[in-house]
Amino acid sequence: MEKLYWLDQVKLPDRILVGEKAFQLSRVGQCGYPVVSGFVVSATVFQQFLETLNSSESLVADLPHSSLHLDVDNSLQLQEVAVRLRQEVLNAVLPSHWVETIYEAARQWNAKCLIFRPSLVLPVVNGKGRHSGLLESQVCWYEPEAMGSALQRTWSQLFRAKSLLYWQRLGIDLQKVSLAVLVQPLWSARASGSVCCRDSGLEIQATWGLEMAMTQGEVLPDFYQVQRDGSVISRRLGNKMLAYRLKSDDGVQVDTPLAVATDNNCLQAYLLDFESQHEYALAEEHLQQLVALSCRLVRTLGAFSLKWMLLESADAVQIYLTQFINISPFTHSLPKIKGVAAARGCVSGNAYIVVDTQQKLENLPEGTILIASAISPHWLPVLKQVVGIITEQGGLTSHGAILARELNIPAVVNAANATVLFQTGEHIFLDGDNGEINRFANNQAKSTENAEVQINPLPFTPPLPLPPSPPITATRLLVNLSQSSLITEVQNLPIDGVGLLRSELMAVEILAGEHPHTWLAQGRKEQLLKLWVEQILKFARAFAPQPVFYRSLDLRTHEQPPHHLEEHSQLPMLGLRGTFSYLQNPALFDLELAAIATVQQSGYSNLRLLLPFVRTVEEFVFCRNRVLQAGLNSVSGFQLWIMAEVPSVLFLLPEYVKAGVQGISIGTNDLTQLLLGVDRDQGQLAAAFDELHPAVMSAIAQLIRMSREAGIPCSLCGQAPALYPEMIDQLVEWGISSISVEPEAVGRTIRAIARAEQRLILQAARQKLIT
Repeated sequence: MEKLYWLDQVKLPDRILVGEKAFQLSRVGQCGYPVVSGFVVSATVFQQFLETLNSSESLVADLPHSSLHLDVDNSLQLQEVAVRLRQEVLNAVLPSHWVETIYEAARQWNAKCLIFRPSLVLPVVNGKGRHSGLLESQVCWYEPEAMGSALQRTWSQLFRAKSLLYWQRLGIDLQKVSLAVLVQPLWSARASGSVCCRDSGLEIQATWGLEMAMTQGEVLPDFYQVQRDGSVISRRLGNKMLAYRLKSDDGVQVDTPLAVATDNNCLQAYLLDFESQHEYALAEEHLQQLVALSCRLVRTLGAFSLKWMLLESADAVQIYLTQFINISPFTHSLPKIKGVAAARGCVSGNAYIVVDTQQKLENLPEGTILIASAISPHWLPVLKQVVGIITEQGGLTSHGAILARELNIPAVVNAANATVLFQTGEHIFLDGDNGEINRFANNQAKSTENAEVQINPLPFTPPLPLPPSPPITATRLLVNLSQSSLITEVQNLPIDGVGLLRSELMAVEILAGEHPHTWLAQGRKEQLLKLWVEQILKFARAFAPQPVFYRSLDLRTHEQPPHHLEEHSQLPMLGLRGTFSYLQNPALFDLELAAIATVQQSGYSNLRLLLPFVRTVEEFVFCRNRVLQAGLNSVSGFQLWIMAEVPSVLFLLPEYVKAGVQGISIGTNDLTQLLLGVDRDQGQLAAAFDELHPAVMSAIAQLIRMSREAGIPCSLCGQAPALYPEMIDQLVEWGISSISVEPEAVGRTIRAIARAEQRLILQAARQKLIT
């Protein structure tokens, strides 16, 4: 092994060897700012390691020079190749002197735990710059074997399925990828967080303990808005229920079912006490120190994003920087277009403008960010090709936003005049975390190789590592789904079934961009029925014997291709939709019932039927009679539920139960818009669309209580639990039967459910002791 590169000695020529993250951090440290000490295992070492691999697999044996010609759209092949490559890296024997060199270098820190941070530099391909966010840091004990394993785990991430997909989509040759590893000591922190410098000022986030709770999405951090002059103009207390620390810091083990450890058992998550949950993680003096430090950095180095930690010793409390990224080439002094953050992640790419939502899209250039007035569901096959989505209309619960989250594509909605402000081919930066789009100046579009941005690549992968043994909860956790291409990944999640199978989105691919009534009018009923059966069968088979709640079609006029039998509604969100449309023309509903019956006859009894947007008991009775005529209830286990989303259900639920409703699923999206009078597709009304509004929460509590009194289960399947983890505490306390969320929210939701149930158990135990 060649020499290690210490951060305080890194020079400009070393940049390609130490990687962008390490280089940027070294630059800050050498300017005199407090940076956690560290050294870099260079990218050259990784290349030398790859050249020593001896495998019978030719793909791996020639790995440094392999172009990896594989079909990344074939998920099974992609996973098989990824597993082979990663196992080859993980099972190889590291030269003993490499491990010894790293072990001896780290001795000076006298640290019990180390963190290995990937520092990645990619070549510029087709005008696109370097990206990060694909690889995660690894934590281990200060022990030779553990350190060698952590190094190999860091390297192996280069060949995960999502990484292989990313390299091939961008045409990146693996031998041109430079992967270095920054090694630093890790101590338990009093607090940690991030700072992002924007044109409007500084945005600071903070949480208790180590950064893992925030980066993994397990807490909602405290938030501060700070002007460039250092004055704090707003602050918001977060929702912080747990924190991470080193497991062996004081010898006291935290006895909690939330304990989460790495492979080397170095970290532990623990519940925060009530007082800490309701306090800011940064004391005022430490906040002012962080603000002052950040303001100096702005004057010295320009716009940036960074991560920090607050370390507490016997005689002082000190802020240290753990990561620094100069983002000036992207955002500094460039105009921003604001919208609503709809799907997490950041990405740069070339704009592709679509003005007519009825336009039929086919193949788009790779690396495209699609910009349209709204997203048409029949564009779904094309959406899988783009790296980002921007719309002029729509809100967090529009079909475009839902599809973006399900497909793990960064998205911003309600960006006014976006189709006019940008041009096809223009290079732009999309920030799906903050709802912003940046335009590159002509002289800066070519300099993106000097910057790093994060990207959420396809296919779907849980953003939060799930615990080895997921907690067992009384409240069932279900998943919302519509795309059969995601079944394989979702099957591996700790869920109890599919709580919402969105039929209108599920059917997009089989409808080929046409309205389903057009198929019927053209005499293609049998063909449509066959395709519908095939789609439903995929989900029933994959999740059996767990339940799959199929929601029948809720066709909203403005989100469908035109059809001559329907007039375009002036109020599309409240137009001809839900079960009322079945009364007007039951042909499609009957076809759906026939498809379910066919699946049942194939031997699957796990299907349940959810009726959408039910306004009256009479509508339900009409639908129930057709369900009986189709013979669905003759199969044991079949249940007929309704979506509880029209406020009339608050007054009619007992009547619904008498008429045969066997369960309800609360749809917070429609329930909120109807209770508060806010069109959920109008992004400019986002501030008024509040699922936590007392009126909405009171309605949810009433529905759960009435369901329990009626002896029927009650689920909830809106976006609210994923957006507001604090809602889960209330839902569990009120006695919700199940919660259904998007796949990306499964990890944090199951933890939130476990915490809420544990809190109730402890409260009951304390009350019992008192009495």
